[in-house]
Amino acid sequence: MKLKIYADTSVLGGCFDDEFMEPSKQLIDDFKIGEKILVISDLTLREIENAPQKVKDVLESIPVEFRDYVILDDEAKHLAQRYIEERAVSLRSLVDAQHIAIATINRVDVLVSWNFKDIVNLRMIQLFNATNLKYGHPLIEIRSPIEVI
Repeated sequence: MKLKIYADTSVLGGCFDDEFMEPSKQLIDDFKIGEKILVISDLTLREIENAPQKVKDVLESIPVEFRDYVILDDEAKHLAQRYIEERAVSLRSLVDAQHIAIATINRVDVLVSWNFKDIVNLRMIQLFNATNLKYGHPLIEIRSPIEVI
């Protein structure tokens, strides 16, 4: 069974950042050959609308059959609000909370991000998962791309 990986915008942009380029491109290559399935949301698509064309091209380089699309529905919005209420994140990190909620609700295998401050952070992951358990949702794996390539 192929891993279903929710990638936030930082992973796509990471292909053009010296620090994150190699592992980001390696993960994108895994998506391109169908070794892993990219899960992407309407939230991510909105975020990259104003990104440079080269970032949009990264997404477009992945064949459609190796991409799954999910949405920020009412259940995910509600869970994201719970993360804020439970102080897993602050209101300024609402979009990060929404990414995590979308991935949780859609039961992806792992969410990947380069956002070490608000997402890929042991303390934050523990708070997200404590909230998930408290409100009857599954645990979510959150990792950097390095950990899944």
